[in-house]
Order: sequence, then C-alpha cells, then structure tokens
Amino acid sequence: MMELQDKTILLGVCGGVAAYKAAILLRDMRRAGARVRVVMTESATRFITPLTFQALSGEAVYTCLWDDRIPNGMPHIELSRGVDAILVASATADFLARMAAGRAEDLLSTLTLARNAPLFVAPAMNRQMWEHPATRRNVGLLLGDGVCFFGPAFGEQACGDEGEGRMLEPAEILESLIAALTPKRLLGKKVLLTAGPTFEAIDPVRGITNLSSGRMGYALARAAMQAGAEVSLISGPVELAAPYGACVTRVTSALEMRDAVLKDAPTADLFIAVAAVADYRVEKAVSQKHKKESGKPPDFKLVANPDILAEVAALAHAPFCVGFAAESENLEKFAEEKRKRKKIPLIVGNLVQDGLGGKTNRVTLFSEHGRYPIPPGDKNIIARRLIEHIADLLEKTDAGTGRRKNS
Repeated sequence: MMELQDKTILLGVCGGVAAYKAAILLRDMRRAGARVRVVMTESATRFITPLTFQALSGEAVYTCLWDDRIPNGMPHIELSRGVDAILVASATADFLARMAAGRAEDLLSTLTLARNAPLFVAPAMNRQMWEHPATRRNVGLLLGDGVCFFGPAFGEQACGDEGEGRMLEPAEILESLIAALTPKRLLGKKVLLTAGPTFEAIDPVRGITNLSSGRMGYALARAAMQAGAEVSLISGPVELAAPYGACVTRVTSALEMRDAVLKDAPTADLFIAVAAVADYRVEKAVSQKHKKESGKPPDFKLVANPDILAEVAALAHAPFCVGFAAESENLEKFAEEKRKRKKIPLIVGNLVQDGLGGKTNRVTLFSEHGRYPIPPGDKNIIARRLIEHIADLLEKTDAGTGRRKNS
C-alpha cells in the first residue's frame, strides 16, 4: 500500500516506554509511501536513540531548539514547513500539558505552536495520569484548539496496571492518520459490503467453497471508512483482521450472508457486493461425517443459492449497488451481461487469474456509460480508486443520496 505517497509527516516522539512503538510506526509510514521527519524531546532519547530513527527514516533527526544544521537557525520554523501533518506519538501527559498551556520550551513544543499543518497526537501514559482531572482539562483545551487525538487504548500497561492510557498500536495509528488525510468523499454515507467466500456444508467437516481471500472486500471497507463512511462489513470465512473501525458481521453460508445483508440494506446508501457467494448449496447437509470406508461416494442434491445482489437492487428504495464479476474468459461480455441482468449501475470485472486469492488485482469498471480500466496494482490502491469513482457516481445520483426508487 502507498496511501501516503507524496506526503511528508513530521513525527514527534516524547519520553516514555511507548517510544519504541514510534520506531515501528515510522517504518510503517515509510512503507505507506511517506517521507518522515523526526523530532524528539530530550527525555525521548533516554528510551530510544536518534540513530534508530535516522536509520529508519533516512533523514537527520532533530532534538535541539538550537540545532545549527538548519542554516537560518530556526529549526522550529523550517522543520514544520512543507509537511502535510505533525503526529506526536507517543504524547506524554507532560507534553499535553505544555501544548495546552502554549509553552514553547523545546524544539517539539515550539514547532507545534509555529505550525501551519494539522496536528495529531497519540497519547501514552499510566491510567491514573490519563484519568487525572488536569489531563482531562488539557485534552479538552487541545480538542477545542483543533488538535486531533488517536486513542488512547484500553489495555495492559508497562507499570502492570490495566486501563485506558495505553498508546494505540502502530497499525491503528497509521490507519487513523491515513483516514484523517483522506478526502471525506463519503462522509455521512452508510456503506454495506460483503467480502470473502461462503462455505456450504455437506457434512460436519466438508463443504462447497472457493478460493476468495476476502482481501478486495476488506480493502474496500477500509477505503470507504477512510473516505468518511459508516461501514458495515458482512464477511464470509477469511483469515483477515477486521478493518479498524468497521462493524463486522461474520457469517459462513450464503443464506446467513443474505439474512445479514437484507437486515442492513434498507438503511444503506451504498451496497458493494464483493463476496464470492457459492452459486449452489447442498439441499440437506448430513449430520455425521461421510465415511470413505463405506465404498460409496456421498449422494447429495444441489439447489441454487439466492442472488443477494439482485434482491438488494430490487428493493423499493434500493441503495446504489455495485457488483463484482470474476470471470475466466470473455470478461467484457459476461460482466456487462451480469450488470444488465441484475439491473445495477456499476459492476467491477476481473479475470480470476488476475486477482482471485492474491494481494494484487487488475479490474475494469462497466457501467451504462461504458468501460473504464483501472491500472493493475495492490488491492488497497485499487480499492481507493474504486471508492473515488463510486463517490463521483454517487454525487450524480439523486443529489448524492445514491438511492433509486424501483417501481
């Protein structure tokens, strides 16, 4: 993923045990495409060395307000210029207090005053410190000043206590940062998605399924949340972590997925049917495992599963519906036929050899306006481009509501 491509982030690190997580966060931001400048407080250098951050960032690390490596002698001005965001992680109780009071006594606190970029903080402290009235007052003041908080989380702390105050994990902070810097094209929209395969039981251990990994659906859920949507994800059996911030309902069979979808569809603005739902199920699964030693193959009858996407598209007040078509040949013919048959405005087509089960994909969009290929790449990047395209279509549909009235 390269969601922070062409972004420059100033990472501020304060003194505390959680400072080690900032190194992991820096690595992850770099992998997401960001250029990262690091500024540390003096106390932070007692927990982790500047050399570590220099090696990970490929940039000089700054700790002193009087650093003479800045030609004009004003590092608090120069370092905060040209950055897309300032992120302080970890942010201690002391640093929050100094920011709330507007104090400028070291490089990091001074540049947070001299900034013209958004400021994000990921607090990390003992639970009693986080719950102290003084800290709560300082947080309130900073929120009023437009500072955005990521966390803290509830959990076990270095001191042995358990409670709120623990710094979010680096992956959660990265997700929050990407979301904060993403244009909110779907703000106020409710998005319902399906992802992964379904599993249709034959007996207690065997079933009918497919090779879908769920990655495309999960990537789209993530991209929709980053674009400001409220996301409900109905997921078949996959080995993927739930997208941070999404409401996830886990199901196994096509009938379970249908029930979950129809429960949420009436209030959704957008429905994206990504799941590879099994076309057929066993009419009556047996309660005991079939034994090969019997010498007879299992005898069962297949019946068709419901067409979830077509049912949603046929609702009296249907959400804007997007389908997926994974084909092994004749992609353009079969995808366009599927779009017209299900009476939906947009279908995303791909050849199974290009994306099924993998981390990358090559897709083409088919709508009444024609076909639109998206360059091949990582599914997270394709998901962001799909969401941007869908947002464009939503803005042109029923004044942006996305809903269609079926007669």
